[in-house]
Amino acid sequence: MSKPKQTNPTDRPIHAFAATRDWPGYFAASAGRPPRDTLLGALDRFEAEGVPGGCEEAPLAVDLGCGEGRDTAELLRRGWRVVAIDGHEEAFARIKQRTDIKRWDRLEMRLSAFEECQIPACRLLNASFSLPFCEPARFAGLWKVLTLAIVPGGRFAGQLFGDRDSWAKLPDRSHQTRDEVDRLFKPFEIELLEEEERDGADCSGTGKRWHVFHIIARKV
Repeated sequence: MSKPKQTNPTDRPIHAFAATRDWPGYFAASAGRPPRDTLLGALDRFEAEGVPGGCEEAPLAVDLGCGEGRDTAELLRRGWRVVAIDGHEEAFARIKQRTDIKRWDRLEMRLSAFEECQIPACRLLNASFSLPFCEPARFAGLWKVLTLAIVPGGRFAGQLFGDRDSWAKLPDRSHQTRDEVDRLFKPFEIELLEEEERDGADCSGTGKRWHVFHIIARKV
Protein backbone atom coordinates (compact mmCIF):
# COMPACT_ATOMS: atom_id res chain seq x y z
CA MET A 1 0.00 0.00 0.00
CA SER A 2 1.39 3.38 -0.97
CA LYS A 3 1.84 6.02 1.69
CA PRO A 4 -0.53 9.01 1.64
CA LYS A 5 0.92 12.05 -0.04
CA GLN A 6 2.36 14.58 2.40
CA THR A 7 1.13 18.15 1.94
CA ASN A 8 3.62 20.94 2.28
CA PRO A 9 1.69 23.88 3.83
CA THR A 10 3.92 26.40 2.09
CA ASP A 11 2.64 25.13 -1.29
CA ARG A 12 -0.57 27.09 -0.58
CA PRO A 13 -0.87 30.89 -0.53
CA ILE A 14 -0.40 32.16 2.99
CA HIS A 15 -3.82 33.84 3.07
CA ALA A 16 -5.47 30.45 2.41
CA PHE A 17 -4.70 29.47 5.98
CA ALA A 18 -6.04 32.72 7.40
CA ALA A 19 -9.24 32.30 5.39
CA THR A 20 -10.09 29.16 7.39
CA ARG A 21 -8.34 30.22 10.62
CA ASP A 22 -5.81 27.42 10.23
CA TRP A 23 -3.27 29.19 12.42
CA PRO A 24 -0.67 26.39 12.67
CA GLY A 25 -0.63 26.30 8.86
CA TYR A 26 -0.42 30.09 8.73
CA PHE A 27 2.50 30.17 11.16
CA ALA A 28 4.35 27.55 9.13
CA ALA A 29 3.78 29.45 5.89
CA SER A 30 4.91 32.72 7.54
CA ALA A 31 8.21 31.31 8.80
CA GLY A 32 11.19 33.32 7.64
CA ARG A 33 9.21 36.31 6.40
CA PRO A 34 10.42 39.83 7.27
CA PRO A 35 8.68 42.20 9.70
CA ARG A 36 5.74 44.18 8.37
CA ASP A 37 6.36 47.52 6.66
CA THR A 38 3.91 49.30 8.96
CA LEU A 39 5.89 48.18 12.00
CA LEU A 40 9.17 49.25 10.41
CA GLY A 41 7.69 52.64 9.56
CA ALA A 42 6.50 53.17 13.13
CA LEU A 43 9.88 52.14 14.56
CA ASP A 44 11.69 54.50 12.20
CA ARG A 45 9.49 57.36 13.38
CA PHE A 46 10.20 56.55 17.02
CA GLU A 47 13.93 56.39 16.36
CA ALA A 48 13.79 59.80 14.69
CA GLU A 49 12.38 61.02 18.03
CA GLY A 50 15.18 59.34 20.00
CA VAL A 51 13.11 56.34 21.12
CA PRO A 52 14.20 53.95 22.53
CA GLY A 53 17.71 55.40 22.68
CA GLY A 54 16.95 58.18 25.14
CA CYS A 55 14.78 56.15 27.52
CA GLU A 56 15.94 55.07 30.98
CA GLU A 57 13.86 51.93 30.56
CA ALA A 58 13.11 50.22 27.25
CA PRO A 59 9.66 51.34 26.00
CA LEU A 60 6.85 48.79 25.90
CA ALA A 61 5.22 47.52 22.72
CA VAL A 62 2.25 45.18 22.48
CA ASP A 63 2.30 42.80 19.51
CA LEU A 64 -1.34 41.79 19.12
CA GLY A 65 -1.67 38.59 17.11
CA CYS A 66 2.08 38.01 17.23
CA GLY A 67 1.97 34.73 15.29
CA GLU A 68 5.35 33.13 14.76
CA GLY A 69 7.09 36.31 15.92
CA ARG A 70 8.35 38.15 12.85
CA ASP A 71 7.40 41.54 14.34
CA THR A 72 8.16 40.56 17.94
CA ALA A 73 11.74 39.66 17.02
CA GLU A 74 12.26 43.00 15.24
CA LEU A 75 10.91 44.95 18.20
CA LEU A 76 13.29 43.17 20.57
CA ARG A 77 16.20 43.65 18.18
CA ARG A 78 15.56 47.39 18.15
CA GLY A 79 15.55 47.77 21.91
CA TRP A 80 11.89 47.46 22.94
CA ARG A 81 10.20 45.42 25.63
CA VAL A 82 7.37 43.35 24.17
CA VAL A 83 4.13 41.83 25.37
CA ALA A 84 3.30 39.34 22.62
CA ILE A 85 -0.35 38.23 22.55
CA ASP A 86 -1.87 35.44 20.49
CA GLY A 87 -4.87 33.14 20.77
CA HIS A 88 -3.02 29.99 19.67
CA GLU A 89 -0.36 28.32 21.81
CA GLU A 90 1.61 27.18 18.76
CA ALA A 91 2.53 30.81 18.14
CA PHE A 92 4.62 30.78 21.30
CA ALA A 93 6.12 27.39 20.56
CA ARG A 94 7.40 28.85 17.28
CA ILE A 95 8.65 32.04 18.93
CA LYS A 96 10.66 29.94 21.40
CA GLN A 97 12.33 28.22 18.45
CA ARG A 98 13.54 31.46 16.89
CA THR A 99 17.28 31.99 16.81
CA ASP A 100 17.12 35.75 16.19
CA ILE A 101 15.83 36.66 19.66
CA LYS A 102 18.52 37.53 22.18
CA ARG A 103 16.74 39.54 24.88
CA TRP A 104 14.29 36.98 26.21
CA ASP A 105 14.19 38.95 29.47
CA ARG A 106 12.34 41.71 27.60
CA LEU A 107 9.63 39.42 26.24
CA GLU A 108 6.35 38.42 27.88
CA MET A 109 4.06 36.01 26.02
CA ARG A 110 0.32 35.95 26.75
CA LEU A 111 -2.12 33.36 25.44
CA SER A 112 -5.47 35.07 24.95
CA ALA A 113 -8.22 35.67 22.42
CA PHE A 114 -8.31 39.27 21.16
CA GLU A 115 -11.77 39.85 22.57
CA GLU A 116 -10.64 38.89 26.09
CA CYS A 117 -7.05 40.11 26.25
CA GLN A 118 -5.73 42.60 28.77
CA ILE A 119 -3.70 45.35 27.10
CA PRO A 120 -1.13 47.13 29.27
CA ALA A 121 -0.31 50.81 28.78
CA CYS A 122 2.14 50.89 25.88
CA ARG A 123 4.12 53.19 23.60
CA LEU A 124 3.37 51.08 20.52
CA LEU A 125 0.43 48.86 19.66
CA ASN A 126 1.30 46.65 16.72
CA ALA A 127 -1.57 44.75 15.08
CA SER A 128 -0.31 43.31 11.81
CA PHE A 129 -3.29 41.79 9.95
CA SER A 130 -4.84 40.66 13.25
CA LEU A 131 -7.76 42.98 14.06
CA PRO A 132 -9.95 41.79 11.15
CA PHE A 133 -10.23 38.45 12.95
CA CYS A 134 -11.95 39.99 15.96
CA GLU A 135 -15.62 39.06 16.24
CA PRO A 136 -17.59 41.99 14.73
CA ALA A 137 -19.90 42.32 17.72
CA ARG A 138 -16.90 42.79 20.00
CA PHE A 139 -14.72 44.97 17.80
CA ALA A 140 -15.89 48.28 19.28
CA GLY A 141 -15.06 47.10 22.79
CA LEU A 142 -11.64 45.86 21.76
CA TRP A 143 -10.88 49.08 19.90
CA LYS A 144 -11.74 51.12 22.99
CA VAL A 145 -9.35 49.02 25.07
CA LEU A 146 -6.59 49.41 22.49
CA THR A 147 -6.91 53.18 22.13
CA LEU A 148 -6.93 53.67 25.91
CA ALA A 149 -3.81 51.51 26.25
CA ILE A 150 -1.73 53.59 23.84
CA VAL A 151 -0.19 56.47 25.78
CA PRO A 152 -0.16 60.02 24.33
CA GLY A 153 2.65 60.23 21.81
CA GLY A 154 2.45 56.46 21.30
CA ARG A 155 1.59 54.82 18.02
CA PHE A 156 -0.65 52.28 16.36
CA ALA A 157 0.78 50.25 13.49
CA GLY A 158 -1.20 47.66 11.58
CA GLN A 159 -3.99 46.85 9.18
CA LEU A 160 -7.76 46.96 8.93
CA PHE A 161 -9.75 45.26 6.18
CA GLY A 162 -12.10 47.30 4.03
CA ASP A 163 -15.75 46.67 3.28
CA ARG A 164 -15.04 45.73 -0.35
CA ASP A 165 -12.73 42.88 0.59
CA SER A 166 -14.04 39.44 -0.40
CA TRP A 167 -13.87 38.28 3.20
CA ALA A 168 -16.27 41.01 4.31
CA LYS A 169 -19.13 38.57 3.74
CA LEU A 170 -17.73 36.16 6.35
CA PRO A 171 -19.69 36.57 9.59
CA ASP A 172 -16.67 36.20 11.90
CA ARG A 173 -14.56 39.01 10.38
CA SER A 174 -14.45 42.72 11.14
CA HIS A 175 -14.33 45.12 8.17
CA GLN A 176 -14.53 48.91 7.99
CA THR A 177 -15.45 51.51 5.41
CA ARG A 178 -13.08 54.42 4.84
CA ASP A 179 -15.39 56.71 6.83
CA GLU A 180 -15.36 54.24 9.71
CA VAL A 181 -11.56 54.11 9.64
CA ASP A 182 -11.45 57.91 9.84
CA ARG A 183 -13.75 57.85 12.87
CA LEU A 184 -11.73 55.15 14.63
CA PHE A 185 -8.58 57.23 14.34
CA LYS A 186 -9.98 60.56 15.53
CA PRO A 187 -7.80 60.36 18.70
CA PHE A 188 -4.74 60.00 16.46
CA GLU A 189 -2.64 61.92 13.99
CA ILE A 190 -2.51 59.80 10.84
CA GLU A 191 1.08 59.41 9.66
CA LEU A 192 0.43 56.76 7.03
CA LEU A 193 -2.85 55.57 5.55
CA GLU A 194 -2.52 53.49 2.41
CA GLU A 195 -5.69 52.00 0.99
CA GLU A 196 -4.86 48.91 -1.06
CA GLU A 197 -7.49 47.46 -3.35
CA ARG A 198 -6.68 44.81 -5.90
CA ASP A 199 -7.88 41.55 -7.39
CA GLY A 200 -6.09 38.30 -6.69
CA ALA A 201 -6.88 34.64 -6.23
CA ASP A 202 -7.59 32.41 -3.28
CA CYS A 203 -6.14 28.95 -2.65
CA SER A 204 -8.50 27.30 -5.15
CA GLY A 205 -7.62 29.77 -7.89
CA THR A 206 -10.94 31.60 -7.73
CA GLY A 207 -11.10 35.37 -7.54
CA LYS A 208 -10.19 37.18 -4.32
CA ARG A 209 -10.72 40.88 -3.83
CA TRP A 210 -8.30 42.56 -1.44
CA HIS A 211 -9.27 45.78 0.32
CA VAL A 212 -6.81 46.65 3.07
CA PHE A 213 -5.92 49.79 5.03
CA HIS A 214 -2.25 49.99 6.07
CA ILE A 215 -1.97 52.43 8.96
CA ILE A 216 0.57 54.18 11.17
CA ALA A 217 -0.95 56.70 13.57
CA ARG A 218 0.32 58.73 16.53
CA LYS A 219 -1.95 59.27 19.51
CA VAL A 220 -2.40 62.93 20.38
